Amino acid sequence: MSTVQKIKGFADMFSPESDAFTFMEGVGREVFGSYGYTELRTPILERTELFKRSIGDETDVVQKEMYTFDDRKGRSLTMRPEATAGVMRAYIEANVHAQEQVAKLFTFGPMFRYERPQKGRMRQFHQINCECLGPDEPYADAEVILMLMTFLTRIGLTELSLEINSLGCRECRPQYNAALKAFFAGLDAGALCEDCRRRMETNPLRVLDCKVPGCKALTKDAPTIVEHTCAVCTDHHAKVLAVLDRAAIPYVQNVRLVRGLDYYNRTTFEVVSGSIGAQASVAGGGRYDGLIRQLGGPDVPGVGFACGMERLALMLGERTVAQPDFFIAILDPAGLETALMLAQTLRTAGRTGETAFAAKSMKAQMRQAGRKNARKVLIIGGDELANGTVVVKDMASGEQAVVPVADIAAHV
Repeated sequence: MSTVQKIKGFADMFSPESDAFTFMEGVGREVFGSYGYTELRTPILERTELFKRSIGDETDVVQKEMYTFDDRKGRSLTMRPEATAGVMRAYIEANVHAQEQVAKLFTFGPMFRYERPQKGRMRQFHQINCECLGPDEPYADAEVILMLMTFLTRIGLTELSLEINSLGCRECRPQYNAALKAFFAGLDAGALCEDCRRRMETNPLRVLDCKVPGCKALTKDAPTIVEHTCAVCTDHHAKVLAVLDRAAIPYVQNVRLVRGLDYYNRTTFEVVSGSIGAQASVAGGGRYDGLIRQLGGPDVPGVGFACGMERLALMLGERTVAQPDFFIAILDPAGLETALMLAQTLRTAGRTGETAFAAKSMKAQMRQAGRKNARKVLIIGGDELANGTVVVKDMASGEQAVVPVADIAAHV
């Protein structure tokens, strides 16, 4: 009988690969907590309507990439392709806005998109998301960016570039869309890709996000958003940049940065790296002031970001697993229970390590201790059982000492 194999685009992660994810989550909890954020856990499955209403019908995510199916009652469900929509749904459903003027939430977890698997991009991938809901001031945008850069620095990343743009608001965006449509009308539409030909009418801003070289060349002279933003949006953007300048955070103003989801307005940003190939974006986000209202909730502003954990893991490389304090080698079967209790005592005292579950040769157990990279090997044979002692071997120096069981914690 043949074995069942994993689905293409889905990965099993053993240590040390999984250690990078554990490390990122731990640092994230520390950094985000220091800014007043608390953790929210949302379901993997949501109603399909949630993503159509939030992400937008014309996005590639909704049209091409979602894992959608009908359940046994005929309801259309989707495995979440991104986290923000689910956070907004939970925020509305729990009536959080009536309890807190500002809600700061972070999430970790798997997302799902049906796309071609490649380095740093899988069909099941993992994201870190942070959302600040309530304030519309530019200083909230700036703090979110500062927190993101703090997190990325804290996990050890250095070769990063912050790109930032303003997408305008519900008042000035229509004028920009009209200017884009007028520009696109003068192009040879047949030279654009099929997606861009559709977007020219349905969502012209998304044409600027196309990665097809021919489309990028044809639209390089398109009007920029900075030529059409209203005075309020211009002031908002200037205040965000002023904070970044005071914090000495270098950035590049990228007027073509529009992000891939429809709900962004005003501030939008990405952090990119050239160290992981063509897929350079490792984190991104922005402001989405109308999203909660669009989903049936109150008109509460919001700003946030997401980090792709697989891409971050590629940049981190292999994490060093914490070295265990001990390994207990058992030479006499009568010592198995004693060894188990000794290991438990050491763990209660804050030490880390393992014990063998069977009495085997000294050579085999020393080999096992070496694979575990234990600092000390505690050896229990017949003489040690009779005398209430343990032989403690330092794996680095090779030195050995006979230690009473009662004193063992001090020697490990």
